[in-house]
Amino acid sequence: MLDSYARRLIDPPMNAAGRLIAARGYSADHVTLVGLGLGLFSAALIAVGLPVLALIPLLAGRIADGLDGAVARASRKTDFGGYLDITADFLFYGAIPLAFVLLDPTTNGPAGAFLLVSFYFNGASFLGFAILAEKYGKSTTAQGQKSLYYSNGILEGTETIVFFVLICLFSQQFALMAWIFGALCFATATLRIYAASQTFTD
Repeated sequence: MLDSYARRLIDPPMNAAGRLIAARGYSADHVTLVGLGLGLFSAALIAVGLPVLALIPLLAGRIADGLDGAVARASRKTDFGGYLDITADFLFYGAIPLAFVLLDPTTNGPAGAFLLVSFYFNGASFLGFAILAEKYGKSTTAQGQKSLYYSNGILEGTETIVFFVLICLFSQQFALMAWIFGALCFATATLRIYAASQTFTD
């Protein structure tokens, strides 16, 4: 819901940084993997009981996630790069809830499992929509120039990062926030399925 507004703010500085990184010979795939490594390190810090400290690599990893596209635009965009980017994103998104479950399985286990199921459902609806959009020749730049069609929804990347920041800052409230965010993910996926039923008709 907020991604299109966030892109207007972050794209200009990201594109400038992307040009500098590309000029030094680094590829978008390198930046993607650095971002994934930072995200997984953040998850490890959460799992050992340092959720506030985990915010540093978490946010740095998300900056890298924005930079990889900027580097690709400044050098060469590839289908594999888009594939690697979305795969790394999904691994990161799953690792953070898992880390909170590992931190306190008794308190966080049920809510964390529900959140992961909601991510799974939402991710499937997102990727399925992108596949059909490609088949029907549809495109959008509302969330920036992407390798896949990014369908909008109640929850997008910006909201997810804000959620991750909140659960790191208020880790004792993880279960409550996970139930709420998971329910919103289910609502997002359901609305996306409805949109697909109206958009893709034979």
